[in-house]
Amino acid sequence: MVEVSVNNLVKSFEIGKNILDGLSFTVNTGERVGILGPNGCGKTTLFRILVGEIDRDEGQISVAQGRRIGLISQIPVYPADWTTEDVLKDAHRRLFAMSERLDTLTLQMETDLSPALLQEYDRLSDEFRRLGGYSMEVERNRVANGLQIPALQRAQLFSSLSGGEKTRVNLARLILEDTDILLLDEPTNHLDLRATEWLEDYLLHFKGTVLTISHDRYFLDKVVQRCVEISEGKAELYSGNYSFYVQERQRRFEEKLKQYERDQAKVEQLTRAAEQMHLWAFMGADKLHKRAFAMEKRIEKLQQSEKPKEQKKLNVKFKQREFNGDEVLVIEDLEKSFGDKALFRDLSLTVTGGERIALIGDNGTGKSTLLKLIMNQEKPNRGFLYQGPAVRTAYLPQIVEFSVDERSALDTMLYDAKCQPQEARDRLAAFGFRGESVFTPVGALSGGERSRLKLCMLMGSDINFLILDEPTNHLDIASREWMEDALSDFEQTLLFVSHDRYFSEKFADRIWALKDGRITDYRGTYRDYCAWRDRQALQQVEAKKRPSEKRSEKKAHTPNTDKQLARIEREIARLEAKLAEWDTLAEENATDYQKLMEIEEHKEELNTQLLELYEKWEELST
Repeated sequence: MVEVSVNNLVKSFEIGKNILDGLSFTVNTGERVGILGPNGCGKTTLFRILVGEIDRDEGQISVAQGRRIGLISQIPVYPADWTTEDVLKDAHRRLFAMSERLDTLTLQMETDLSPALLQEYDRLSDEFRRLGGYSMEVERNRVANGLQIPALQRAQLFSSLSGGEKTRVNLARLILEDTDILLLDEPTNHLDLRATEWLEDYLLHFKGTVLTISHDRYFLDKVVQRCVEISEGKAELYSGNYSFYVQERQRRFEEKLKQYERDQAKVEQLTRAAEQMHLWAFMGADKLHKRAFAMEKRIEKLQQSEKPKEQKKLNVKFKQREFNGDEVLVIEDLEKSFGDKALFRDLSLTVTGGERIALIGDNGTGKSTLLKLIMNQEKPNRGFLYQGPAVRTAYLPQIVEFSVDERSALDTMLYDAKCQPQEARDRLAAFGFRGESVFTPVGALSGGERSRLKLCMLMGSDINFLILDEPTNHLDIASREWMEDALSDFEQTLLFVSHDRYFSEKFADRIWALKDGRITDYRGTYRDYCAWRDRQALQQVEAKKRPSEKRSEKKAHTPNTDKQLARIEREIARLEAKLAEWDTLAEENATDYQKLMEIEEHKEELNTQLLELYEKWEELST
């Protein structure tokens, strides 16, 4: 059944320039669709038209009768005295109204047992139960905990929350409302990894329809089944997730390019033939003029085909200084707290040249603070940090600031990066600042543009230790990809905080997972770390399930037991090596959706076998 239909949609905000120009696609009930395209292509405009926030200029939109649409970027205005809890409860306003009516009916039935009254009570009671009226509070707690809306925040006035917190609460409200069609505009922007994983799991089990705009490629790969790319105001349809889209888009481009080249070769061939026929016609074969004119009409038609455009890659590279030494960074017994809140304690870590480290953890655990301590922008309560004498550090903070907001991007490069005018122009152009945009005051730039300009300045420095705090925030997919291209050529030490799991998987060979004031130091890729973390969690769950048995005395190991233990340990080592091979294979086939599904099935089977072996090993060891 078609849930949403968009047909020949046209919308413009400037005369003669349509942001949507004949957009057409349909979405079936229960589908999860990713809306893709660069910033400014009209994705959010489409969502605003779907919910009736703005009008279309032309075209038709239809939504299945009785279906309710919810948009998370559209935050309603609530009464000034409403707390976050009031906003969450507002999602259940229909159930609260039913509960009040049931209470009224209960009072009436004390004196009136008429069939009509009893019939209404039974009908309303069944409907209340079916809609989850008896588990409202449990469901509110489940969703709030999943999206990390703590009890303290639930008691706060909604108006006092930050923009990101309001977005998260609004997402929770829409989920609790049991909306039929969810429109998610960058839903993971204000979520940390744990909350993002919770949302992914929720959407995978959501029975309604989902349309999502997202620059989180990992999220798109896991959640969406189809992609709609908005290109030059029209829709390009792809029947797969983001990885499928990337591969298929390249295939289509190459196919169009080959067709264009064939057309041009045909034009050249027909042009020569037409010229020859005109010449023969002048020599007496008048009938050949007609054939030549027919060829020229065909040439004219072939010449109308445009050469397909490939996304232009920005040619950017970091200026690197080779590192000579053993230690880039040493952290010893580090402790940092703000008032009574201790962020971390007893941190001791060493970073050597060429390592690429992803610092991950929930919001508020102290990731950005640790980076500021490394940059000497904060002072520790105890312990010390030491950087080698040959280390040259560059830092991209989460919130980028410049010395003078009134200066243009060009003047900022001239004064702060100490560039010559032509060098400044060339570097700005490589980062997408061209034409009049170089004269825009830096104070008027968007968050993504500020990060881009700051990176442009950093790339001109001799550096061998690059520290990035949420480098892909506010960047669309194309901008993230060119940043990754630039970082791919950076061979020195890299330390970054990021909630972009695609970015983390691509660059990290070491994971620092910050939780409860301590860092788990895992040497491996992000995917390896997630698999290891899931195995650890599974073992803990299984250990809790097993009843504890008290033993009066510990049995000594027999020779036979030792042999069994040795055999199991060898088998565990073999399976873990096999699992690592499948992980490597998954990296090599990162764009092949079908292959990845097969690989995940093999990995799941291996993990099951490993868990059984761990249990046997623990039983024999005890």
